[in-house]
Amino acid sequence: MEIAKDRLANKYRDDPKIISITLVENPKQLPALTDGFDILLLIVTNDLRLNNHITNYIKDDVRIQERWVDPSALEQWIRNGDNRNIIHWLLKGEILLDQNTYLEGLRHRMLEFPGDLREQKLLIEFSLFLRKYLQSKEHLLDDHLLDAYNNILEALHHWARIVIIEEGFHPEITVWRQIRAINPGIYKLYEELTTSKETLKQRVQLVLLACEFSVMSKMERCCIALIDIMGLRELPWSPDELQNHPQLAEIKVELPLLLNKLVKKSLIKEVAIPIDDEITEIELKYTST
Repeated sequence: MEIAKDRLANKYRDDPKIISITLVENPKQLPALTDGFDILLLIVTNDLRLNNHITNYIKDDVRIQERWVDPSALEQWIRNGDNRNIIHWLLKGEILLDQNTYLEGLRHRMLEFPGDLREQKLLIEFSLFLRKYLQSKEHLLDDHLLDAYNNILEALHHWARIVIIEEGFHPEITVWRQIRAINPGIYKLYEELTTSKETLKQRVQLVLLACEFSVMSKMERCCIALIDIMGLRELPWSPDELQNHPQLAEIKVELPLLLNKLVKKSLIKEVAIPIDDEITEIELKYTST
């Protein structure tokens, strides 16, 4: 395998399009980690045309997948958590090629988990939690129990990720194993929801109640990144202005709901601005002060 790794590195060593390459071997018990291939090569490129390019092939009886990504997209994966495997790939993978120590620096930054990245991930996870939590409540009121169950299970998953981030760790693929060591109470709720002998409705109600008291109290803490952005100017913000802010791109869809909830909790203020002289229509904008 070492010879194969050298060959793989040499294949791209003099390619000006390549910034870095990391190799991830399939641990067998987690075939989904590498889409079932023996090796995954994550290739960081400066050629934007190759971003999200995937190549699958066999070399020396080894099944290989190449995933090409540019630095901007890679760092977005890290921030928003869309690709849950990325943390494992970057922290556990073997770096074969690293121009200007790009991957080493990125890995070091991830291990440090700086405050700005942590606040960004908390905001994303809380906005997703809020959506699923409220959807579960609505489905329960309409007696759509399976939908309520599915949504509260997803909300509980986001809650677990919030707590993991608060503890200074990146959420991993196996979140429930991770949270069991960090916060057994949340893991117990997961067990109650999935394995309890209570009725489905009672299980959903239990977790909804726990979410109401434990997670909703985290709203201000989890939304610091958004509130700080709103505090950058005295003029109120329109929803469009906030949705188009580059640091809020990952929560664009969830932002209107989040703003409404923050207003109700008096964490931000809603400002009514007349649209015309007759005041027949009033535009709602938002400010942190």
